[in-house]
Amino acid sequence: EVQLQASGGGLVQPGGSLRLSCAGSGFNLDDYHIGWFRQAPGKEREGVSCISSSDGMTYNYDSVKGRFTISSDNAENTVYLEMNSLKPEDTAVYFCAADPGYRHYGLAILPSEYNYWGQGTQVTVSS
Repeated sequence: EVQLQASGGGLVQPGGSLRLSCAGSGFNLDDYHIGWFRQAPGKEREGVSCISSSDGMTYNYDSVKGRFTISSDNAENTVYLEMNSLKPEDTAVYFCAADPGYRHYGLAILPSEYNYWGQGTQVTVSS
């Protein structure tokens, strides 16, 4: 059974940093695409960053380019999201999701392309 466990959220001041972790079990990270998505109150879920660890392909949405970095540790079956220069508008519940890479032509970057979701972790950016 594919399971995902997101962690690392918290309260941080504007300009600060956080690192989120998405630990996977029941599947091999090499065979899956992993995406980070977020949802703020009253807003639709939106994309943050995605990765295919088998070929190193990554994608960052415009809202986080230059500030967030996605990476993977296949030995730990874990994907990380390093978030720097955080802004109040980054406040949201952050979710990680997974889907088998063979199902996609190119890197999956839309929430609708992912079938396995973990529980969220709250990130709050406030002074």
